[in-house]
Amino acid sequence: MYAIVDISDKQFKVRSGETLYVPHQPEAEVDETLTFERVLLVSDGDGEGTMGTPTVEDASVDARVVDHVKGDKVIVFKKKRRKRHRVKKGHRQQYTQIQVEDLATSNGAANHTEDASTEQAERAETEKDDAGA
Repeated sequence: MYAIVDISDKQFKVRSGETLYVPHQPEAEVDETLTFERVLLVSDGDGEGTMGTPTVEDASVDARVVDHVKGDKVIVFKKKRRKRHRVKKGHRQQYTQIQVEDLATSNGAANHTEDASTEQAERAETEKDDAGA
């Protein structure tokens, strides 16, 4: 089972037990549990799943904060030719390391998908009957 979740306007594909590096969450303490409510898609891995419009209702991802880390250093070098102007700057982006503990969904969301697919099948069947007549 996996889910696509929106964390700080970035989308991540998460599975239970997986470790991720997400954009820095300054309000989160180490070993604190975060709950992400913006779940865009939930799938059981067999091609069956629930896609939100825009989010899946009653679905959430629980994750534990493992650490706050910095990424690799990115060097920014600027130069203006013939002017003796050179500037070298470095930057390290901050990330929060999280471990996904639980993908929570309600049975209603799964049933809603089945109901919608049944309705779509009935509509397609009706359209075929109308087109054939």
